[in-house]
Amino acid sequence: MFSIHARQVLSRAVLPVLILLAVGLVLLGQVRRPVVESVRLVAADMLAPAYHALVVPQEHVIAWMTDLRGATDLARENARLRDENRGLRHWYDVAVALAAENGRLKNSLHWIPEAVPQYVTGRVTRDDGGPYSRAVLLDVGSGHQVRAGDVALDAAGLLGRVTEIGPHTVRVLLISDDASRIPVTLAVSHADAIMAGDDTVNPRLLFYPQDHHPVEGERVETRGQNEMPGGLPVGTVHYLAPGRPVVLPDADLGRLDIVRVFDYGDEGATAPDAPGRVRVKKLPDIAVPSGLHLPELLGSGAGTVPALGSGQE
Repeated sequence: MFSIHARQVLSRAVLPVLILLAVGLVLLGQVRRPVVESVRLVAADMLAPAYHALVVPQEHVIAWMTDLRGATDLARENARLRDENRGLRHWYDVAVALAAENGRLKNSLHWIPEAVPQYVTGRVTRDDGGPYSRAVLLDVGSGHQVRAGDVALDAAGLLGRVTEIGPHTVRVLLISDDASRIPVTLAVSHADAIMAGDDTVNPRLLFYPQDHHPVEGERVETRGQNEMPGGLPVGTVHYLAPGRPVVLPDADLGRLDIVRVFDYGDEGATAPDAPGRVRVKKLPDIAVPSGLHLPELLGSGAGTVPALGSGQE
C-alpha cells in the first residue's frame, strides 16, 4: 500500500510526533486545567467497566487459592483443636476434683468464709497537687463511705492506699511512691519483705531474710498487716542487678482509668493480748509549778531522783 521509502519516513516521524503530542497535552493541561480534568474523569468513567472486568477474574482466582490453602490446612487444624480439647478436658476434670476436695476440707475444718468487702468504683482524674509525687485522684461521687487506709485495685492488682478524702474525690498513694511501704509475702520462698516505692515503676524489695532471697519470677502478695488484707496480688520478682530485687507490678500504673476502692475494715487488724503479757499503764501527768525548772523538780541538788507517784513532795 505504501512504498518502502514512505514507510521509512513514517517510522522516523512517529517518535517526534508522539513527543510533540505529549508536550502539547502537558501544555494544554496547564493552560486549560478544568477542561482536561473533566475529559480525564469522563474517560475514567468510560473505562471503569473494563477495569472491573479485568479485576474480577483476579479476585476469583485469589479467593479460590485461599479456599484451597484453607482446605489443605483443615486436617492439621482439626487435629490441633482435638489435642487442645483433650488437654482442656483433663484440666477441667482436675479443677472439678480439686473444688470438691476443697469443699470437703473446709467442711471438716469448719471453715468460716471471709466476708465480701464493700467497694466503690471511681475514674482517675488529674492530680494537680498534693504532697506525693506518685498519687492519683479518684472521682467517686458524693455520699461515698471511703476511709483513709482503704485499698485501691485495678483489674489486675494492687495500686495503693487511700490517704486523703474529699467530698467527691479521694487521693490514692500509689505503691511506686517514695512514701509507700507495704508488707508483702513471697510465694515461692515463703519469706516476708517490705515493698518500698522509689518513684519508679518498679518498687524495691527490702528487709527480706538473708537465707531466703527472692526468686526471679515468683509471685508477690500482700502479707496482711496494718489493716492491709493478705493475699492481694501485687506482682512478680525481677532482678535489675545482682542483689537488687524489685517488683514488676501487675497493675498498669502508667495508664490508670477505672479504679476500685475496697473497704476491708479494721476488725482483726490488732492482735489479741498474749497470755502473761502485762499491759503497760500510762503514767499520770505531773503539773510543774510555774517558775520551777525540770532539774529543780528532779532534785538535782540531792543527787537522787524522786520516784514518780511515790508521794514525796
